[in-house]
Amino acid sequence: MDVDSEPFITRVPSPSPPTLPAPDSYDDYRDAQTPIAIDNGATTLRYGFCTSPNPRSTLNVIAKYKERRTNKPLLLFGDGVDVEGGAKIQARTPWEGDILLNSDALENALDCVFIQLGVNTATVDHPIIMSERLCSPIHSRSLTSELLFEQYRAQSVTYCVDAVMSFYHNNGLNQDGLVLSFNNASTSVIPVLGGKGILSHAKRIPWGASQSADYLLKLIQLKYNNFPTRVTPSQSQWMLHTFCEFAPDYPALIRSLNSITALQRADRIIQFPFALHLTEEKSPEELEKAAERRREQGKKLQEMAAKMRTEKLAQKENDLEYLVNLREGKADDTKREWAYKLQTEGFDDDAALDEAIKKLENDVKKARRKEAVGEVEEIEEPTYPLLDVPDDQLDEEGLKEKKKQKLLKAGSEARARARKEKEKEREERERVDRMEEEERQDDLDRWVRKMRTEQENLMTKIKDRERRKAALSDRKSAAAQARMKNIASLAADERMPKKKRKAGGEDTFGANDADWAIYRKINIAAPSDDEEEDMLQLQMVESKLLTHDPTFTLHHTHASITSKRSELISTLRPVYEEGDVPGSCRVHLNTERWRVCETYFSPGMAGVDSAGLGEVIQNILARFSDEEKGKLVKNVFLTGGPAQFTGLVPRLQTALRPILPPEMPIQIFSAKDVSSDAWRGMARFSQQPDFSQSAISLAEYEEFGGERIKRWWGGNWN
Repeated sequence: MDVDSEPFITRVPSPSPPTLPAPDSYDDYRDAQTPIAIDNGATTLRYGFCTSPNPRSTLNVIAKYKERRTNKPLLLFGDGVDVEGGAKIQARTPWEGDILLNSDALENALDCVFIQLGVNTATVDHPIIMSERLCSPIHSRSLTSELLFEQYRAQSVTYCVDAVMSFYHNNGLNQDGLVLSFNNASTSVIPVLGGKGILSHAKRIPWGASQSADYLLKLIQLKYNNFPTRVTPSQSQWMLHTFCEFAPDYPALIRSLNSITALQRADRIIQFPFALHLTEEKSPEELEKAAERRREQGKKLQEMAAKMRTEKLAQKENDLEYLVNLREGKADDTKREWAYKLQTEGFDDDAALDEAIKKLENDVKKARRKEAVGEVEEIEEPTYPLLDVPDDQLDEEGLKEKKKQKLLKAGSEARARARKEKEKEREERERVDRMEEEERQDDLDRWVRKMRTEQENLMTKIKDRERRKAALSDRKSAAAQARMKNIASLAADERMPKKKRKAGGEDTFGANDADWAIYRKINIAAPSDDEEEDMLQLQMVESKLLTHDPTFTLHHTHASITSKRSELISTLRPVYEEGDVPGSCRVHLNTERWRVCETYFSPGMAGVDSAGLGEVIQNILARFSDEEKGKLVKNVFLTGGPAQFTGLVPRLQTALRPILPPEMPIQIFSAKDVSSDAWRGMARFSQQPDFSQSAISLAEYEEFGGERIKRWWGGNWN
């Protein structure tokens, strides 16, 4: 499959080198008391003077890294972390989930903010407005206030909820609506009446974009458990925002993907980087030289083997001559000397010496025959001379040898009978093959139908046997229950006293899991002879059909049918041919595209014990009157990165319509710029007269501490 010729394949984007903008000129803002707005997002930090048309932004991540060349420690922040590959491992953010905890990282983030804004004074002589999450703990606010007032000596600080500021920028003051904020680590639902957030009725579910990306990564890892390259969390986030979408009716959508065509239309293919193994092409002259070298090497190996055989033959001849001379010298030695010689040479008695000499003679004969003719000498017919000798004429050793020869003769005769039986079977097979050949030549179609019928019968027989095995492995099946009763009736329950069994006591075999464990162990058995014969017969029939029936292919064989995977499963994860490097580095997303987004409404799909977005909205709306409820659902406002997912508006319509009266209208709007509208709302609010009333001044901090709270319509405590 050519990747370049398939436009539906999307390549994983390569990270581009970061480009940091030059710092602003601080001369325009010096001594102007211009407020600074800081949108402290979990992934992106947006900041700027409130009179600027657009904010600056950078990744809200920090990494401490030691440069290899100079061995100096570096402090990398934002996009600079992507420059050094080793720094990504040590990267961390000020946030732990949805809670601001890492004050060191926050301090580095604020340093970056003020440096990029060009603030070159000892203190930050500007009011600051900073965003925070819904229901942020007072401890997080205390850490932030301590940094801003103690480290930077800020004039005042105003804390606001980012989702409420985005709603304010898009709708203005004194507006009603239901704010759905899709954050990185959570999703918040905030009712707003008269421009004031009713935070006592607000709810938050522990599911956001980061959990969705992690869930998608887990699904990919389960689907491709041996993927040749590593799928990083950043790549998972890119796939989430690029390919995933909401389905108005998720169960109906999954049911509709029951055909190959539907799955192929839903499939999105992501091509990951790969490296091709280039093979060097050789000219005909080089190939001929390589073949000549192989032939020469083969000749050398043959010569070496012949030389080794000659050396082994010479060694065996020398050993044989030595042992023969040793046996002939027995007459010149005393009995004691002869026993000592045998023990020295490693023989227990004369019989062992004779056996060694006989073996060497046979080996030498075979080796000489190989050298002369090139074939192995046939085994001579054994003789049994002691069988005709009466027992009374033999001593104890002779009787043992006679008994041994009887056994050898019986075995030889049994082998001869087996050979004759095999010969008869071979002749019978040849006769059957001749008859079958005549039948096939007379009427090929009838022979093919006969063979096909035999194949179907054998496959049905094997399938029925497998079905019975599966039924017996299920303890709740009728076959398993019947067999368990038979086992129980035959088994003697050792836990029951003998007298009680005789008296007709109750049989408790099978009452607990231990008995079923024994049953499962009994049920696991090796394949029977019938199974092996059926498989061999089936293979023979299929081999004949493959040879003589042109319409019968490998796809019709039993092995192909049983090993063939479901076409739907193959479409979910196509199997590429071995050696297809680009294909093995592809990820196919189909059902995962909707499954990941559906977790916002059903977190239990991902193992999170929480109510879904639809249930949370229903619970919040139940606390308001019908009039207030109508005002809220008439302006359902979406903000946050995942609010851009395709299909979110129809999915919310599907979730809200059943819980509202039919005549109540539902209108859903999205933020104009989901990423920057919160900052713009903060900048817009800083120009209002009541901005100073919502701020905590440096004097108030020094008097009341970092837990000082100002209640106003855009903050967490109102």
